[in-house]
Amino acid sequence: MKKNIAAAPASPHRPSRSLVRLLPAAFLLVMLSAAGCATVGQDFPVSQVPRIQIGTTTQDDIRTMFGPPWRMGIEDGKKTWTYGKYRYNLFVETSTQDLVVRFDDHGIVSSYTYNSTNNWE
Repeated sequence: MKKNIAAAPASPHRPSRSLVRLLPAAFLLVMLSAAGCATVGQDFPVSQVPRIQIGTTTQDDIRTMFGPPWRMGIEDGKKTWTYGKYRYNLFVETSTQDLVVRFDDHGIVSSYTYNSTNNWE
């Protein structure tokens, strides 16, 4: 005697096969999008840059205007403080801005450089 085996109807709680096949692709797309972005550094008040005066502005003044530096270093034997934010993205134009302040031996600004990929106003 042969038994008649009918296919079980699809469960309303089980996703369809096509949906199951799309999930890994959707997950991969989300992960690639997230992995395509990176931000390094910290925001700083760009509007304060014109207030820096070479030969007058002190380290304390700079710290008051911009907060603690993101990086500190030495250039040509002189102390430097760097403020910067760098946004990298695989799908959109990169956005960067940085301020490097150089101090003399007395803690007074001897020079500075501000660069940005944004338009200066």
